[in-house]
Amino acid sequence: MASGKFITFEGIDGAGKSTHIAFVADVLRAQGHTVVTTREPGGTELGETLRNLLLHHKMHLETEALLMFAARREHVAQVIAPALERGDWVISDRFTDASFAYQGGGRKLALEKLNILEQWVHPDLQPDLTLLFDVPLEVARARLDAERALDKFEQEKADFFAATRAEYLRRAAEFPQRFRVIDSTRPIAGIQVLLQQILAQL
Repeated sequence: MASGKFITFEGIDGAGKSTHIAFVADVLRAQGHTVVTTREPGGTELGETLRNLLLHHKMHLETEALLMFAARREHVAQVIAPALERGDWVISDRFTDASFAYQGGGRKLALEKLNILEQWVHPDLQPDLTLLFDVPLEVARARLDAERALDKFEQEKADFFAATRAEYLRRAAEFPQRFRVIDSTRPIAGIQVLLQQILAQL
């Protein structure tokens, strides 16, 4: 049985990554793959409960990181690993790079602590491809929907998002073999052509 692939979508809030998840899933399905789409925090019943706590309740920084990785452990065990073992392709809206960007870059949690959690929760699993949708901060902020209530991360100040974006870009430079940085200010049609090219290489 062919082994599945694990693709993650990353970017600061308002970067536009969610727009392209369905497109990539459709492209892969058209190629004959079985595709599982999921998200973090969340992806499981317990994970969705933790998501509500994480997005809407203030808490100690280390509690936040621990809950993120607790949700991730369930996600890997219940959804990601079984799907990959079946030969399915998994697309996740965020994964561990988001913890490094948001809790590490934005919130200033020591990266060594996140490294420990990563090695504990998924020591043998990394994405085959990480698509980082990158936009200038002012563009991302303008894209956030003013018609809905913003979660606690979306309500953060500009310096938080600047630090989060910087950590994402640092991660991309550290792991160039799996990251593809996409200029998300480009027209959607142009981004979709680029995504098809990237998927063909994978």
